[in-house]
Amino acid sequence: MPISWNVALVDQLDWHWTRFVRPRLEGLTDEEYLWEPVPACWSIRRRGEATGPALAGAGDTVLDDQDPEPSPPPLTTIAWRLAHISIGVFGERAVNHFQAEGRTTLEPSDVDWPITAAAGLAMLDHWYDAWIGGVRALGEDGLERPCGPAEGPYAEDPLALLVLHISREAIHHGAEVLLLRDLWAHSRSAAGSVTGPSW
Repeated sequence: MPISWNVALVDQLDWHWTRFVRPRLEGLTDEEYLWEPVPACWSIRRRGEATGPALAGAGDTVLDDQDPEPSPPPLTTIAWRLAHISIGVFGERAVNHFQAEGRTTLEPSDVDWPITAAAGLAMLDHWYDAWIGGVRALGEDGLERPCGPAEGPYAEDPLALLVLHISREAIHHGAEVLLLRDLWAHSRSAAGSVTGPSW
């Protein structure tokens, strides 16, 4: 029986994202979104309050950043991690390969980073939809198309390999965010301020 690899690749991420990751982000509060479980976390901050070694952002808020990344890398807040998934995983690739929003480039320095949970989730949903919609539109032949110069040393690789990579990234980083939500809920429960997770 023939298999549609386009359908299979879309379903792999979309099933996991829409049934597992995204529903567990409902109820995210601003306090939780910006919670720093240890000192010196990377996060999203008001420009006037940011002290990181490198900052990226087009507006009044910035994303802590550094290139190359320090070793070991800092722990990141839910806000930072959702920003990374939104732009670094979905957004840049949706623009590079599908010209989402009619753009030809998208860099961290172009973004007005959301400082609230609601705005952060809206950005995540927007760029997820742009990525998954672009992958759906590829069809079978489009998966064989070379990635092109946007992917540097992987320019000659087929887009199918990039789709697999983005799925791994989304699943991996989504799990990190959900673990931070668990830590937040249980730390508050131990302190007597909540009775457990809100989802």
